[in-house]
Amino acid sequence: MVQIAESLHLAPMNKLNLGGLCLAIAAGALTAADQPAAPSPATKSLWQQGTWKRPEPNPKARVLPLISVKGNHFVDPAGATVLFRGLSIADPDKLEEEGHWNRELLVAVRDMGANLVRIPVHPAAWRKRTPAGYIALLDQAVDWCTDLGIHVIIDWHSIGNLRSGMFQQPIYETSVPETLAFWRMMAMHFKGDNTVAFFELFNEPTHFNGMLGDLSWSEWRELNEEMIGVIRYSDREKIPLVAGFDWAYDLDNVHYEPVRAEGIGYVTHPYASKRPQPWEPRWEEDFAFVADRYPVIATEFGFALKPGEVIDDNHYGNRITRFLEQRGISWMAWCFDPDWGPRMLKSFDGFQLSASGEFFRQAMHRPPAPALAKPAG
Repeated sequence: MVQIAESLHLAPMNKLNLGGLCLAIAAGALTAADQPAAPSPATKSLWQQGTWKRPEPNPKARVLPLISVKGNHFVDPAGATVLFRGLSIADPDKLEEEGHWNRELLVAVRDMGANLVRIPVHPAAWRKRTPAGYIALLDQAVDWCTDLGIHVIIDWHSIGNLRSGMFQQPIYETSVPETLAFWRMMAMHFKGDNTVAFFELFNEPTHFNGMLGDLSWSEWRELNEEMIGVIRYSDREKIPLVAGFDWAYDLDNVHYEPVRAEGIGYVTHPYASKRPQPWEPRWEEDFAFVADRYPVIATEFGFALKPGEVIDDNHYGNRITRFLEQRGISWMAWCFDPDWGPRMLKSFDGFQLSASGEFFRQAMHRPPAPALAKPAG
């Protein structure tokens, strides 16, 4: 969370009793070491901080078209449906720390054929770098993506149970107040910037079969509605994305209790391991039905090839991308990084692609699969 002051320096109490201290002051006997420390000129008093100021207007903020929601589609300003095909990069904090945070990374993303990039912000990295330091990285990414014609998802990349405050690993640990504060800051900072089209409110909600406490859909829905309210106080143009249960795979509860907000999208992460084959009828039951009423993005999925495995027409990669496109569902592959699996890169040296990376490069350059015909009546 944003700190009101960098620090509040208190001078240590001298080992004199109060009466002795008064006598010493009266006698002028305090040495320099005894004097109360003066506040540092660089440190403002708690009461001199002032209010948070909006950033300077970005002259590139309206360069890319504004994306909005119309019915069950994402649309451009002319009302034309936009199908997003893109990928996730690793956390900018990791990339900067390793020396791979640069414009060339986003050029490689564009060359893959992506029109959308997902930027995961881990809560632990957000705190470590400080909000001001982390926003500087996001500003760089948005500037590069604007120049390259790529829209952006900012993703609060936590895994676990936000209600109980229990998470899968320490790097994902956050809280409701910190999450709300993060989205308030994102909405205020990127207000009016068309490049940042989406806010993915929470990466993968799960109670891990009870290990992380209880979480009902009604509770999760209310948490998302609160996040959306905080965002829309400052920015009504960003599209909030709401994830379902089972690590953001299952949207079954949208049948009964959709989020009570307009202009949003839903998220699924349809990895092959989520359900046994045949996949397509299960995908339809678990998340694709939502696309009849609301826009949906598969913001994370991918695969790694086993020895001897061939990517033919019946392979998971072709089946999931074809299924999503036939249902009008946008998609994002994970992960454009040589460390985080399923890996799309072998190395940052020349951005050497893995087998799945090459598959997704080809998939993003081919024409989308035609939409399924609607049943008569």
